[in-house]
Amino acid sequence: MAPYMRLRQICLVAPQLAPAAADIAGIMGLDVCYRDGNVAKYGLENALLPVDTILLEVVAPFKGGTTAGRFIEKTGGRGGYMAIFCCNDPDERGRNANAMGVRTANVIDHAPYHGVQLHPRDCRAAFIEFNHTNGSDDILGPYPPAGPDWQKFIRKDVTQALTGVEMQSPDPQGLAEHWGKIIGVAPSGGAELKLPNATFRFVKGASEIMSALEFQVADPASVLHAAKAKGLAVAGNEFLLGGVTFRLAA
Repeated sequence: MAPYMRLRQICLVAPQLAPAAADIAGIMGLDVCYRDGNVAKYGLENALLPVDTILLEVVAPFKGGTTAGRFIEKTGGRGGYMAIFCCNDPDERGRNANAMGVRTANVIDHAPYHGVQLHPRDCRAAFIEFNHTNGSDDILGPYPPAGPDWQKFIRKDVTQALTGVEMQSPDPQGLAEHWGKIIGVAPSGGAELKLPNATFRFVKGASEIMSALEFQVADPASVLHAAKAKGLAVAGNEFLLGGVTFRLAA
């Protein structure tokens, strides 16, 4: 199989699931495709919403002592939780990461799905996960974490695509190079990692976080109006939701 690397999923963390997931769905014109009971063993509940072929997930802790809960406490609720990539060989990417001192935090083996999660402290800024689903090299093929028929929930009348992820760091070039080595994509155009379906941009910031998600939408003004109607603070073409800035472009 030819090597490939695509952004498959972004995971945000919220103190409570319902308001965050409902606001994302209502403002961005997206539908929840799945709620995964498997995350309950981690003390979490979740909702997944497809943005074209990239999944946007929100998780929230329902009991104390969870990794997600500690993440909220540590960051003050600011920053995205996980960047999840699909690739041809998650184990190889995990071995490469281990060789550069990035530890494996968790291996998920639910055939036909296989995932390797790396330690967020070693990744810096957010969790990184690599996964592969047997028979799903078609981007509209099976993806078990999103449920059996996630493709039927794709809506493009309001939001067409998730095009970019912004990462902040006091040393954006250093973080770009670090993530580039983990993911296997060399930085280009300064501190950017270009994947076939999204671009990671690394910018100067006080702390290392996944700071913003960039979306292509049909009508930015109407989405911003919907955000204001939900009581969110809108500035320019962006608003804060689920711990990250949602940035809009036509």
